[in-house]
Amino acid sequence: MAAITAALIKQVREDTGAGMMDVKKALTEAEGDVARAKEIIRAKGIQAAGKREGRTAQEGTIASRVVDTANGQAGYAVELNSETDFVAKTPKFVAFTDGVLDDAIKAGASTAEEVLAAPSADGTVKETVEEAAALFGEHVKVGQVAKVEGPKVEIYAHKKSAEMPPSIVAIVATDEKGAAVAHEAALQISAMGAKWLKREDVPADVVASERRVATEKSQAEGKPEKIIPKIVEGRMNAFYKENVLLEQEYVKDTSKSVGDLFKQAGGELLAFARIEVGKGEEK
Repeated sequence: MAAITAALIKQVREDTGAGMMDVKKALTEAEGDVARAKEIIRAKGIQAAGKREGRTAQEGTIASRVVDTANGQAGYAVELNSETDFVAKTPKFVAFTDGVLDDAIKAGASTAEEVLAAPSADGTVKETVEEAAALFGEHVKVGQVAKVEGPKVEIYAHKKSAEMPPSIVAIVATDEKGAAVAHEAALQISAMGAKWLKREDVPADVVASERRVATEKSQAEGKPEKIIPKIVEGRMNAFYKENVLLEQEYVKDTSKSVGDLFKQAGGELLAFARIEVGKGEEK
């Protein structure tokens, strides 16, 4: 059993928004296992509804672009963080971010580590970004990075306000016919934040955890034992409908799913990515 320290309690409190005593009880029941403690808190319905959003959020912008490749197209997106939105919205910062994107594309980078190691005008991107602190008077860093490839790629860059640069970018890869509704899918991803493309993509440990939570929550609600399996399946389907892109209700017509949208177009959605400023370090 792991020691239930003040630091451990603080970590779970920050991650769940639950009260200190509830967290301590959950950690005790879970014998110090943080992941299990979080499941217990969720199952008991004591996770704070007002969990702080963007706990580790930072300011910044996202530069993105679609380029042609030998096999079709590739969509790139690079987040660059600053300390304040005042710096993030300046033309100089936006141009600097575009320059980092240029270097990422030239290197074919698909991760933050690959972007930082990419050649730049003054050495590597890592060195260029570190030196940018003097230029902007703030700490600057590369955040999230995405690269999506396919026959056709669509990008939607969302601005939360007219005076700010893009803060959410959705990238969608489709086949040729799917390209007809790719923009609609990108809008959906930007707004609804799906985590996985299809049900089979959800990791087994996530499925197991969600099933445990659904079961324990049903038991805590006093549901009859014989109908709990059916209730659990209903809750699992609701989980998939919320988090799996092809199973989400299409926001412009809730009578159909995103999967239905592509079926009607006769095309296929192959892959996607979503980046939102300041969300990369959230747990």
